[in-house]
Amino acid sequence: MVLDSIKDVLFTLGEKFRILGKGRLGKTIGIVGVVLVLPIVILGFIWNAEPDLFDVDTVAKDYAKQEGNQVVTGYVTTYTLKHVTETLLNKSGGFLSNDVMPPSVLMDNMPSWEFGVLVQVRDLSRAMRKSFSRSQSQSVEDKDLAIAEPQFSFDHRSFMLPSSEKEYKKGLKKLDKYLQRLADPKDQNAQFYARADNLRDWLADVETRLGSLSQRLSASVGKDRLNTDLEGEPGAKQSTYKKELLEVKTPWLEIDNVFFEARGTAWALIHFLRAIETDFADILEKKKAVISLRQIIRELEATQEVIWSPVILNGSGFGFLANHSLVMASYISRANAALIQLRSLLQKG
Repeated sequence: MVLDSIKDVLFTLGEKFRILGKGRLGKTIGIVGVVLVLPIVILGFIWNAEPDLFDVDTVAKDYAKQEGNQVVTGYVTTYTLKHVTETLLNKSGGFLSNDVMPPSVLMDNMPSWEFGVLVQVRDLSRAMRKSFSRSQSQSVEDKDLAIAEPQFSFDHRSFMLPSSEKEYKKGLKKLDKYLQRLADPKDQNAQFYARADNLRDWLADVETRLGSLSQRLSASVGKDRLNTDLEGEPGAKQSTYKKELLEVKTPWLEIDNVFFEARGTAWALIHFLRAIETDFADILEKKKAVISLRQIIRELEATQEVIWSPVILNGSGFGFLANHSLVMASYISRANAALIQLRSLLQKG
């Protein structure tokens, strides 16, 4: 399918260049145009490939063996965060969101995927700084995580002075220092507390992210909905007036961007939740929440299936054309529902 698409693009370009002139001049312009465009087209297809899923336990244990580290509580989650970020920066084509040269400047699907992954990296690094590495609200935050977390929040579209990649790599260095200290039995200042309340705090952030994505994906069709912003709160107020009936619709040119942002979000969460299953195994077992967690992962894995259509279609709900956004919204919504159930289980004694 990729080769056929490349052939179609080259044929079209050749025809356009051919009509610019006749005879030798037209042929020369056509050949030069094809030679210049061909590498860009090929690179565009190669760089648009999403990274494969990886086994978090295997890569974490391999890294621990390589570094001579002991796999302690929190090691798998911390290394998974590190590995996901490294994959984001070192995948095919590297980090594309801030590029200003073709073909990446002409691409929008992969940068949207990257943003979905990056948001989850930011959320987890913030959770590690404020919750996982601290025993209570009055305890001192970890010195390395305090530097790493802001680095991951740097603007993802900065090309230079400094570049986004440079700032993210600084965060990775600090994250790796925390990881090394975490595995050092002599360093008691680096800790990872696998507690139910810490996990619930991070899952609350994940819940809001998935809820927002579900709404944006569902809005690809464009439907009226009732305003429920102040529902269930008698004395609640809001800053500006909103109509009772609201039209919610994602702009047509943004639909595929939201779709790939959701795929990137799900890709990152699959790895983070698998790592959580390892580091919070005792808590999850005690709360009878292991199956709920695995169901969330299963729903998110369904979002990573191969896309057979060359474009993201968004027909009406029961229309003639498929609606990829609604299918994605279905998986995201079911994962979010299972997430709400998981948080409820973790709250129980």
